[in-house]
Amino acid sequence: MSISHQHDVLIIGSGAAGLSLALRLAANGSVAIISKGPINNGSTHFAQGGISAVLAEEDSFESHINDTMNAGAGLCQREAVRFTIEHGPENIRWLNQLGVPFSKDMAPNGSRLLHLTREGGHSFRRVVHAEDATGHALSNTLVNHVREHTSIDVYEDHIAVDLITGGKLGLDHNRCVGAYVLNKNTDHVETFLAKNIVLATGGASKVYLYTTNPDTSTGDGIAMAWRAGCRVGNMEFNQFHPTCLYHPEAKSFLISEAVRGEGGKLLLPNGERFMDRFDERAELAPRDIVARAIDHEMKRLGEECMFLDISHRSDAFIASHFPTIHARCLELGIDMTKEPIPVVPAAHYTCGGILTDLEGHTDIECLYAIGETAFTHLHGANRMASNSLLECLVFAESASKAILQNLEQIPEPDKAPPWDESRVTDSDEEVVVTHNWDELRRFMWDYVGIVRTNKRLERAMRRIHLLEHEIHEYYSNFRISSDLIELRNLAQVSELIVRCAMERKESRGLHFSLDYPKTMDDSAAKDTVLQPEKSKADKQQIKVIK
Repeated sequence: MSISHQHDVLIIGSGAAGLSLALRLAANGSVAIISKGPINNGSTHFAQGGISAVLAEEDSFESHINDTMNAGAGLCQREAVRFTIEHGPENIRWLNQLGVPFSKDMAPNGSRLLHLTREGGHSFRRVVHAEDATGHALSNTLVNHVREHTSIDVYEDHIAVDLITGGKLGLDHNRCVGAYVLNKNTDHVETFLAKNIVLATGGASKVYLYTTNPDTSTGDGIAMAWRAGCRVGNMEFNQFHPTCLYHPEAKSFLISEAVRGEGGKLLLPNGERFMDRFDERAELAPRDIVARAIDHEMKRLGEECMFLDISHRSDAFIASHFPTIHARCLELGIDMTKEPIPVVPAAHYTCGGILTDLEGHTDIECLYAIGETAFTHLHGANRMASNSLLECLVFAESASKAILQNLEQIPEPDKAPPWDESRVTDSDEEVVVTHNWDELRRFMWDYVGIVRTNKRLERAMRRIHLLEHEIHEYYSNFRISSDLIELRNLAQVSELIVRCAMERKESRGLHFSLDYPKTMDDSAAKDTVLQPEKSKADKQQIKVIK
């Protein structure tokens, strides 16, 4: 059974970037949103901290720019940083108009002003938030507005398999015209065609055994774009959030950076503070420094976790500022008003991704990338707290303007052949997928984690190549499943991470190598950019039609 869909814009991903883009396009064309699961089940929904923007009188664009540049360890491009930050306030106003329930304070004149908190790396309070569940509030508001638009079609429980380009169809142009998408409800692959295709699929932190991200963060957009022939860059910079809740029953539960921003102290098991030995900013140092410090102390002492303590603040303050964290900890028998929270670092954010310009254009005509899947040059070697949702909003706005400017001039895409399953069979060995998934995430954690060496990277690459061979055989002979699609993408992204890490002969930001512990002079610093071989990209494209 062959099913084909036609829209003006196809958005793959349903986080803050994809949803806000859809809302900005809805009045001018038909939009399809592809969501791997329920529409609100991506990383945005689980974000706790907030959105950084210059809103306070004492703050300034220059201060936010400088803080971001400092956190990025010499690899941020000032043009991209300035563009993002200067468009921040207008996007917060847009969200206010949509009704996002941001936390507010009462001003002396009786008006209610947005409450601003401060997080690591920021010189001022500039983080807008909805208590400690900003992502939940943001996602729900955007979803509710999306549901109201008749021009937006939402396809939940659908996962993209690969992009469709002119090169794959044997045409003269290599314009992106759509994607093959697995309908998880029917187990059939459907064809989605559009004038413009936008990858808003989030990051790839699920390549690691421990992560704060949901199971959907498998690097799908990065892998698909690479197979289609797009450049990717800076994949070696994987941010590990310093404080993930350490508890056998807590899966991927993040302890927000705002806890440290509001005075939380990191402690050794004996109650001694240690961050001031690693950085003068102590607990408010950028995430890469805090994560490495915790990792160092855990390994030095042979401990399984460190501790984060904010019990010196009042019970009322903790309950009002961190209701979600407070409630979850209580469920697990931890009263953060009276005792410290056990924490460990966990993979959190992919700073690299698909190369784009400031309007989200990729190397392929009519293919855009926005949000965590994109490499915009904003984050450099380390992302500063709460700049991620800001990036999603700002680049969704700029991409919407670029798409609308050219929408009428782009011809309707050519018809694509339906997905061919005539030569594949159902697998009776799903255990192969499960085993490979587990093996990949374990050796990526062990060999390509917070601290790296040449030997560890070489070991990881050998294992990745073996897995890729097995995955290709499996993919070629059996009917695809959601798990197989994600495993294929995870293996591809893991290879890109290791390749980038091998090319960087220094330690910088989130990439720390024991073989190259020094940081080059910033004047010699450069991004790690990988270019697919054209023949290989074309070959990978052809494999998609079985």
